[in-house]
Order: sequence, then structure tokens, then C-alpha cells
Amino acid sequence: MDSEHTNYSYGNLQRILRTGLKEIGFGKIKEMNNILVLGVAGGSVIKTLVDEINFKGNIIGVEIDKEVIKIANEYFNLNEIPNLEIIIEDAFDFVLKTTDKFDLIIIDVFQDTYMPSFLFQPYFKDRVCFLLNPNGFILFNTLVLNNKQKQINLDYINFFETNKYNIKKINITDKTNELMLIERKF
Repeated sequence: MDSEHTNYSYGNLQRILRTGLKEIGFGKIKEMNNILVLGVAGGSVIKTLVDEINFKGNIIGVEIDKEVIKIANEYFNLNEIPNLEIIIEDAFDFVLKTTDKFDLIIIDVFQDTYMPSFLFQPYFKDRVCFLLNPNGFILFNTLVLNNKQKQINLDYINFFETNKYNIKKINITDKTNELMLIERKF
């Protein structure tokens, strides 16, 4: 699934997110209970979780665009995944309202080549951390098209207290994406 300027699912994006999942470890992910995906699009990361990792726990996918989910259901059969619940809602609103806790939170929220600023705001970061179980992971897919975006990513990483979180940047060879992997220590 592509727009004029970006890949939303499968292809390059699936390769990028698979890299982050491998960094966590497929075996570790397989043992998790609850995964949250913020930004579903065509669902390639969900397909990786279910088809390649054989994840059997609960997956909640949050997507703002119901038409994208209709396409994902029609062409990629997301609606046939029994352990998947799709919620049509803004990621910000969902994160503020939910009381569920997750072992893995995948953040992959884009509007073409733009990432909404709320993703980098302290309140949103705090709330995502609140939803994360001990020893859980955040896998955040970001863009680095310019120096401003590089600085935003650096500021995001510096938000996390190193005594509470392990943080790793994963540079992607296409030089437009950068994954941030954050593990909650306890």
C-alpha cells in the first residue's frame, strides 16, 4: 500500500518493522500476551506477527481511517485474524482512554511523509509508558528526512530515564526511517 510519497504497508515498511521485531526477538514476542499497534494501514506488521512469529495473544490495532481498514480487509484479509481487534479511532484519543496494558506497543503513525506532533509530546509519551507492562517494549517507526527530524528523534530518546528504560536506535539502510526500540526495565 503506497501513496505518492510513502509506503504504508508491506514492501519496504514490512521489512523495516520486521527488523525491529527481530531485534526484540521472535521467541520473546511469541510469549507475549497483548500487543498494541498504533497505525494499522494495510496491516503488514500484524501479518508479520501472526504469520511469521505465530503470535497467538491479543492484538489491538488502532487506525483512524476506516477506508484503509476496508482495503486491508478486502486485499489482505485482516478481518480473518481471530486474535485481532481493529478500533477505528485517532491513536492519541485511544491512548488517552484505554486502561489496557501491553507487552509491545508498535507506533507507526504517519500522514504521508508527516508524523503528527502529538507523538513526540511528553503527555503522550508518558501515557504510552503507563500502558506498557514491565519488561515490555515500544517499537517506534519514525522518519528522518532532515536535521529537524533527527533532533526530534534525539529529544524523544532523551525523554526516557536510562535507569528505567533500555533505549536503542536502529538505523535503516534506506536512510528515511529510524526505529526506536525502548524496553521498560521493570
